[in-house]
Amino acid sequence: MSVNKEIKRITTHILQEMKQRGERIAMLTAYDYSMATILDDAGLDVLLVGDSASNVMAGHETTLPITLDQMIYHAQSVVRGATRAFVVVDLPFGSYQGNSKEALNSAIRIMKESGAHGVKLEGGVEIIESVQRIITAGIPVMGHLGLTPQSIYKFGTYTVRAKDEAEANKLKTDVLALQEAGCFSVVLEKIPAKLAKEVTESIHIPTIGIGAGPDCDGQVLVVNDMIGLTKGFRPRFLRQYLDLYSGIKDAAQSYIKDVKARDFPNEKEQY
Repeated sequence: MSVNKEIKRITTHILQEMKQRGERIAMLTAYDYSMATILDDAGLDVLLVGDSASNVMAGHETTLPITLDQMIYHAQSVVRGATRAFVVVDLPFGSYQGNSKEALNSAIRIMKESGAHGVKLEGGVEIIESVQRIITAGIPVMGHLGLTPQSIYKFGTYTVRAKDEAEANKLKTDVLALQEAGCFSVVLEKIPAKLAKEVTESIHIPTIGIGAGPDCDGQVLVVNDMIGLTKGFRPRFLRQYLDLYSGIKDAAQSYIKDVKARDFPNEKEQY
């Protein structure tokens, strides 16, 4: 009799152990059940239900318009497809800034209604009260520093952050504050590789880089960019592993051709 070996769920504890032994953490975004199933089967450690859904799923220019209800919907879909990966969900813009009670309520809704395993917040000392309140309630929090897309109108550009000394020093202060507050990990986005290495070596929680060089404890990309579903988005930090845009377009054009020529469906494709 064959016994199915139980699939072990990735936890914050396992991610911590991975950093300690130098094993890199592989993380991608996911927004729906089908993609989550594929990525989970592939063996991803962490799936991020990113507020980037605002861009790649809904077609908005920024991440700002997506709502808490919409994030919960995407998170529910991903959780249903993930049996092994640790699922983290972005708290969307406006659901946690400036009000730690609202932040806690937002995080509780995500955890209760989606079944996810943790939440991610952008920012450092400015949002530390919200981070502490959420962690005190028993909810794992992933931080996010560097380029924080929810602050895009403040930055006015998507260029590399923390290149000057003042911003680099603030990032170092912020990362220590997030660690002290109890964050289990922190994303470092679009910062100089040297700074990311320094930060990664200075803290005991895992860092996940996106455009932050090779020395972070893990890496994350937006899955739609990584598999070439998005057209014309080619930042330096992106390695595109597939060209699904062309593949799907070609398939659709073949389908159109077969329909127009009355070649589809054929005799074997009818009842």
